[in-house]
Amino acid sequence: MSRIGKQPVAKPGNVDVTVKGSHVVVKGPKGSLEQDFPEEVTIAVEDDSIVVHRINDERRSRAMHGLSRALVANMVTGVVDGYTKQLELHGVGYRAALRGSTIELSVGFSHTVNIDAPDGVSFEVPDPTRIIVTGIDKQQVGQVSANIRKVRPPEPYKGKGIRYAGERIVRKAGKAGIAAGG
Repeated sequence: MSRIGKQPVAKPGNVDVTVKGSHVVVKGPKGSLEQDFPEEVTIAVEDDSIVVHRINDERRSRAMHGLSRALVANMVTGVVDGYTKQLELHGVGYRAALRGSTIELSVGFSHTVNIDAPDGVSFEVPDPTRIIVTGIDKQQVGQVSANIRKVRPPEPYKGKGIRYAGERIVRKAGKAGIAAGG
């Protein structure tokens, strides 16, 4: 039995969960999320919790059991609290600016890079070297953050680039001096 899959997902009072076959809709104070789940699992709402059961003990069913429970839990957390990712810009002259719902990045290129916020995701720029990505869909927030980081990933010699808040960059030594006349 999956250790994660057998745990019920707590359903707060302000969350409405609708299950139609393998399609689940979760509505809460921050918005609504919906997702189709594989037919190897069944999802049921019991009292104040959401329970995920698998239909048999085949390998794929066991794999989908914990995954489906985690996805349902992420949906509930997203519509209640939402998700945030913070990014930091390191480098001389590296900065970000918010232009409507678009982020304008100046990260050492001869041009600025503009990234539009997709539906359900919003950006904040509290200061020119920090970006906060927020939304209710955990996967979408993570993907948008990864796309921003991909514009200028941190390099290992000076540590310049866009990194996640708290991310530790392993630095390399650089060129080693060779003695003359060798």
